[in-house]
Amino acid sequence: MAKIPYILKKFKSRSRDTINAATRVIDEYMEQGYVLTLRQLYYQLVARGIIPNEQKAYNRLGRLISHARLAGLVDWEAIEDRTRSLTARAHWRSPKAVLLAAENSFALDAWRSQPVAPEVWVEKEALANVVSRSANRLDVPVFCCRGYVSTSEVWRAVMRFAEHCKNGREPLVIYLGDHDPSGLDMVRDLYDRMNDMLYVHGAQMDILPIALTLDQIQQYNPPPNPVKMTDSRYRGYVRELGIKECWELDALEPQVMDDLITNAIYQQMDKALFDADLAEEDAQRAMLRKVIEEADLP
Repeated sequence: MAKIPYILKKFKSRSRDTINAATRVIDEYMEQGYVLTLRQLYYQLVARGIIPNEQKAYNRLGRLISHARLAGLVDWEAIEDRTRSLTARAHWRSPKAVLLAAENSFALDAWRSQPVAPEVWVEKEALANVVSRSANRLDVPVFCCRGYVSTSEVWRAVMRFAEHCKNGREPLVIYLGDHDPSGLDMVRDLYDRMNDMLYVHGAQMDILPIALTLDQIQQYNPPPNPVKMTDSRYRGYVRELGIKECWELDALEPQVMDDLITNAIYQQMDKALFDADLAEEDAQRAMLRKVIEEADLP
């Protein structure tokens, strides 16, 4: 926990109430091991009736949380900006330290014996950490689309998927995105573009959209937003679904997303094969540890 004050600031009663409510939500999710984005915090406060569901309320919350962190009222590690990060070379204390790190990171592909080769794709980069928590736990890679996927990244995925097909494995994208005109169309776009290219390689793939669906919206009741009339797919969305509201994936609780992803992956898994491959991984890691111990390095 890191509540470090850098400024002196007095907050009005209304602002103090919002800060207190925000810290309760933050503490609740940190106890579960989750760190929220500002957008996720906003939706949790909207769902609890603390603030209204409108853009100016979101903007005000952003300013308020920023000031509260500077004043030492909100933990600096409680809100993540998942779109910006520092990159740097890894450093080691000794040769033995790097070998021990290699032992800890050593992993075989736990899906190499499976008939399916899954990947989890999420529309928003801001949700990458939430999605990765469940997917990586089951050794499934995660890709952040950041909206419509570029041609370059589609081609790279096509190359991966073509190789899977060559090895007798069926590529599958487990997809999570917003329920809005463009969010729904992204699934169609990916499926069409990728299979058109995979056809050249004698391969094909499938997409399994697991969120955000109308059934989930009815079940979890996330705060709605008006559909943007400027979206070129607005008319088709309203005509097909008969609604003028849309919902963001960020509004789902992290644990709900975790459960959706975990269940979807388990449905694709042959558990016996998975466990056997993990057992082989443990055996090879033990061999690596023995080599390190016998090397007697500093």
